[in-house]
Amino acid sequence: MSVNDAVPSHVSPDLVVDFDFLHPAGSDEDPFLALKRLHNGPDIFWTPHNKGHWVATRGEDIRHILSDHDHFSSQSAFIPKSARPPAIPLEIDPPDHMAYRRLLAPAFLPKAISTWSSEARELAISLIEGFRPKGECEFMADFALQVPIIVFLKMCGLPLEHREMLLEWTAAFVRPGNAEIKEETERQRALYIHNLIVERRANPGEDLISRAVNADIGGRKLNDQEAYGLIRGLLGGGLDTVASTMGWIARFLAENPEHRRQLIDDPELIPNAVEELLRRFSVPNIARVVVKDMVYKGVAMKEGEQIFLSACLHGLDTESFENPLEVNFRRSDARTHSTFGQGIHRCPGATLASSELRIFLEEWLKRIPDFRIKPGAAVRTGTGIVHGVLSLPLAWDV
Repeated sequence: MSVNDAVPSHVSPDLVVDFDFLHPAGSDEDPFLALKRLHNGPDIFWTPHNKGHWVATRGEDIRHILSDHDHFSSQSAFIPKSARPPAIPLEIDPPDHMAYRRLLAPAFLPKAISTWSSEARELAISLIEGFRPKGECEFMADFALQVPIIVFLKMCGLPLEHREMLLEWTAAFVRPGNAEIKEETERQRALYIHNLIVERRANPGEDLISRAVNADIGGRKLNDQEAYGLIRGLLGGGLDTVASTMGWIARFLAENPEHRRQLIDDPELIPNAVEELLRRFSVPNIARVVVKDMVYKGVAMKEGEQIFLSACLHGLDTESFENPLEVNFRRSDARTHSTFGQGIHRCPGATLASSELRIFLEEWLKRIPDFRIKPGAAVRTGTGIVHGVLSLPLAWDV
């Protein structure tokens, strides 16, 4: 299919924009600013890239569409559509959605969050103390891809030695490059998940995956496809987003010492600072599917068409936030961002994710208050389903 073939006849030519969310123009310098430029165009437009889909650019529409499951389905939450089984509960609509979500709820109750937050804090302190005397680190490899990932693997009862393999598979999905590599990693991950299902049913433990795949729903056991979808959903949500967000936060603080000083001088700002940084550096890009033919804000949409929703387009919208490019740790409405979604599909792990980010700021700034991007070193970033920091060399005086 050529790009031109992906423009349906009902789409007005003045609503067609040459936009590829996997490689937005200018994203090598700053993917957030690259997407923010879309605010200069139509509120809703069609792009022929990635098999063709709609794009909502304004925060008001993004919040509404994320919450309106009557008109916008979650059944294909990633662009382009694929034949793979749905990630559960992310790609499940009501009324089934809540039943699946309840299966995960015990892992994110306050007592469990407290336990895993303590684990994250101990690990963060140990890692920082390990590299602090060296005066430098590769932040992503040495910290961001350690703390939240190890905590997640322990929650799921997965071997820590599987970390690199799982991260490679996740990266191939959220920031796809070579199609053949993506297809092969998807095959490997599917086999891994199927083997997990067999193992945890034969020898269940107290971990999150064991509880999920052996759970009852509606008076029956989960079938294999449901168990697969639950594990896929867990792996998709737990292996990149927090780490990527940590990377953007660390980069910002390395380049903005006055903001570091605010948090050092007044640590009580840190909880709201986390929300503000989640707003300013909002990493996920997701999709919804039009449930039936409709006209939304004057735009004719057809059943089955996807609509791209970038959380950062909400967070950086001047119609949603005053001076949105400015990082203001005292911003009163920071937590209304869409980084964790909206409505019934709000991320079940949002509280733990925020806790891990808060712990990072608290423990890092206590021990390494002044740091910078290592002189002469390159910061590498990536775009896709998640805006990621791939490499972030930091340095400090010892």
